[in-house]
Amino acid sequence: MTDVVTSPNTRALLDRPTVGSPTVGSAGSVTSGPTSSGPTRGTAANAGGQTGADGGRQPIRSAVIRAAQLARDAEDHARKRQHAKGKYTARERLDLLFDTDTFEEIGRFSGGNINDGVAGSAVITGFGEVYGRKVAVYAQDFSVKGGTMGRAEGAKICHLMDMAMDLKIPVVALIDSGGARIQEGVAALTQYGHIFRRTCDASGFIPQISLILGPCAGGAVYCPALTDLIIMTKENSNMFVTGPDVIKVTTGETVSMDELGGGYVHNAKSGVAHYLGEDEADAIDYARTVLAYLPSSSDAKPPVYAYASGHAEAEAAKRLATIVPANDRQPYDVLDVIRCIVDYGEFVQVHELFAQSAVVGFACIDGHPVGVVANQPNVRAGILDVDSSEKVARFVRLCDAFNLPVITLVDVPGYKPGSDQEHAGIIRRGAKVIYAYANAQVPMVTVILRKAFGGAYIVMGSKAIGADMNFAWPSSQIAVLGAAGAVNIIHRKDLQKAKEAGRDVNELRKQLADEYERTTVNANLSLEMGEIDAMIDPEQTREVIEQSLRLLAGKRRHPRTTKHHGNGPL
Repeated sequence: MTDVVTSPNTRALLDRPTVGSPTVGSAGSVTSGPTSSGPTRGTAANAGGQTGADGGRQPIRSAVIRAAQLARDAEDHARKRQHAKGKYTARERLDLLFDTDTFEEIGRFSGGNINDGVAGSAVITGFGEVYGRKVAVYAQDFSVKGGTMGRAEGAKICHLMDMAMDLKIPVVALIDSGGARIQEGVAALTQYGHIFRRTCDASGFIPQISLILGPCAGGAVYCPALTDLIIMTKENSNMFVTGPDVIKVTTGETVSMDELGGGYVHNAKSGVAHYLGEDEADAIDYARTVLAYLPSSSDAKPPVYAYASGHAEAEAAKRLATIVPANDRQPYDVLDVIRCIVDYGEFVQVHELFAQSAVVGFACIDGHPVGVVANQPNVRAGILDVDSSEKVARFVRLCDAFNLPVITLVDVPGYKPGSDQEHAGIIRRGAKVIYAYANAQVPMVTVILRKAFGGAYIVMGSKAIGADMNFAWPSSQIAVLGAAGAVNIIHRKDLQKAKEAGRDVNELRKQLADEYERTTVNANLSLEMGEIDAMIDPEQTREVIEQSLRLLAGKRRHPRTTKHHGNGPL
């Protein structure tokens, strides 16, 4: 970065007293060499006054040399503490996040005291580039006072977020903190309130991604909870409002940190997190990947990538005809369908481990980023339940906020029945899907792959709820109920009479079901009503989606009322 502390002249002065001293990397971090105490304060003062004998170098004030040495020593200390736990330092994480030599730090020594040997606060803030586009970042440094939040840290984060909103660029938070600094009391807690307010102001305006790379407890958990995506790792990541020790004292329950709020728990059970990284490098790489699909702000269009179709697309189109079984009760993996439709078969899942009867994620169609929503017949027949409903709704809202078209692939038997679902709030939580689709104003294209029954047909991107273009495969079934369920209700008396007369009830039920399927459980009525725009062969799916997106490229947002905001189900 462009900082005299990391300039070649300053580093040369620091390196001269001790052979083999460490050097400073692209993010201002120590990248190699053994630990060295470096020059003393007196040595730094002498070094700063030398000029002509050292090749005409300009004099560097002793305070600058002192600051540079503090920065180097701080990174040495951070490396010792973090590496022992299998974790990267905050600056090493920045090196992984940003394109090479693009990080520009702001307020490096803010909150520090150079004369008293304090290098700075427990958070690093600045800007860098991810795939050539500017991104703001704050990275908590656990090696400094446990990464705790105090006045200086809060002020730095708020200043960064204000700049990010002014510049209309994403914010990435690297979380590794012991929470509010107890010594500062309410002053520390207040900083969380300031950050909450700014996070809410930025919500839906600029992308916000949180990486949990260490502890995140108490009120601090609501900083990432308010952002668009949360990424955790299998080791070292923890999030919880109340820690294991307090739980044991208050309830008597004994639970480990991982069992309470580890990465797997929040990815597979609570749904708080959206991706589980194998390690820190994997988690950071996922954040870079997601940013590649999103625009810098809601005022911008998503990036466009060069793409040329060829033989691979033709082969993928042919495979589509063989993936979905004719038997509507036979499962298949909808990911196979998605990969045959999107560019290069590349699909970046979100919430992969949570509510797996639905699949959501990012992909490209003809070089243009899109959001994909699909039912997963491999898991509980692709049914909508309380968790999958919230998963779908949140993702559709994310896509709508950041101008990504939504592609919906439907194969759903309905909402999951049962008292457990009713008591868990299937009405309230299922309504979130309706609210998300009905309010979305981005281009929306829906393809019914096999079946769409009952209310689930309506909410999964139907034309009635606001989708722009709707298509169906020839074997698709659209009805209030499947044939078996419908026959049991419609012909209940006929079946009872047949049983009393000694006739073969199963044979009669099959005949009635076949007739119901022929006359009712198909897409014909939807076609006739205009709810389906066209029946397409599976091989045409990608081509039709491409054409639809080109047609809808000029779609614009229009305010429908003068209301302040909606009051959707929460």
